[in-house]
Amino acid sequence: MRTTLIAGNWKMNCLGGEAAELAAAVVRGCGELSGREVVLAPPYTALAAVRDAVAGSAVALGAQDMYWEPAGAFTGEVSGPMLVDAGCSHVIVGHSERRQYFGSTDYTVAKKTAAALAAGLTPIVCVGETLEQREAGNTMQVIDHQVAGSLCEVAQGDFSSVVIAYEPVWAIGTGRTATPEQAEEVHGHIRTVLAGVTGAGERAAQVRILYGGSVKPDNVDALMACPNIDGALVGGASLKAEDFLRIVRYEESQQ
Repeated sequence: MRTTLIAGNWKMNCLGGEAAELAAAVVRGCGELSGREVVLAPPYTALAAVRDAVAGSAVALGAQDMYWEPAGAFTGEVSGPMLVDAGCSHVIVGHSERRQYFGSTDYTVAKKTAAALAAGLTPIVCVGETLEQREAGNTMQVIDHQVAGSLCEVAQGDFSSVVIAYEPVWAIGTGRTATPEQAEEVHGHIRTVLAGVTGAGERAAQVRILYGGSVKPDNVDALMACPNIDGALVGGASLKAEDFLRIVRYEESQQ
């Protein structure tokens, strides 16, 4: 059985004090939570504050990106070993905003994914189509290319440590959300692609696939009822403890 994972991507929000307060509220709200994992991904400058706030709890710390080299003359970059040293266990790679604004490609995402695994981090690898690609009927082709390209450097034995996040770009920050049927269709397709990439349906069945795209308290229950949706990558709603905790505790009776 795949353990549900709910990750909060805070993007470029929260100064240190704000981050510590928000993380502490999430920790308090998770309480005796079981059957699912929770990850908070604050900006780099707030990693230490959040690390201290979640210490000793079931809430894990993640980063929003990383570079693929472990060290060197790469001004402004942060490596996998540095993230581990900062207390991270997870890292988001290939987010659509990194692809759109900062030049990330399937090639660089593949290198980051492999480097994350080598550092002992769990990579949350993001894939998803734009509105133009969906309206042109190219959603599945885009997914095929991104999944295969982003995972091409993962060793066969490491796929169980990889998490995929399907984030339809047209639903990020727009208030639009894929219907549960649309999301499940793509998640099921990703599972099929993974079977080919991993060379075994058993390995593909172990990979968790999150949905990310305007996940909110009022739509999480329907999304999480889909058999191939194993969790959520939450953006704006993760900046409010009450909203994020409602998502974390979506329908505990389902577990």
